[in-house]
Parts: sequence; structure tokens; C-alpha cells
Amino acid sequence: MATKVRLEMNSAAFRAILRSPTVAADLERRAEAIAAQAGPGMEPNVMIGSNRARASVRTETHEARMAEATDKALTRAIDAGR
Repeated sequence: MATKVRLEMNSAAFRAILRSPTVAADLERRAEAIAAQAGPGMEPNVMIGSNRARASVRTETHEARMAEATDKALTRAIDAGR
């Protein structure tokens, strides 16, 4: 007969892990890889919020915006972050 297992989550500990420098460094590495694959004019950005670190890649130049609009450069480069 199976016994019930009770799991108690520690939200503060999860938040600390998600905001850690190790996680931020991994996200930065992934964002830089995506930006490099997408081409010139793509800028990676990493920020640490109140609950977690997050990364994004933005188009910084007109040429980069056009590359995303016409060729989906960022969309196609997403696998480089895996």
C-alpha cells in the first residue's frame, strides 16, 4: 500500500536559487549565444528581478530590426541558447 508523501516548498530558497549569480551567468551565456547566432545589432541583456533572473536579446540597430522583421533572425537563433 502506498503511503502519502507531503512536500513542503521553501519559496525563499527557490527565489534565492533563481536570483543566484550562477543562474544569471548561465542566462547571460545563453543570451550571448543567441545574439551571436542572430547576427550583428543584437544585444543580450540580463537583469535580476525580485523573484528571478531573466535574460533577453533585443534589436539595437535598424538593420537588426529589419533582419528580425524580414528573416526572423532572432526567432531562428533561439536554439543557440539551449
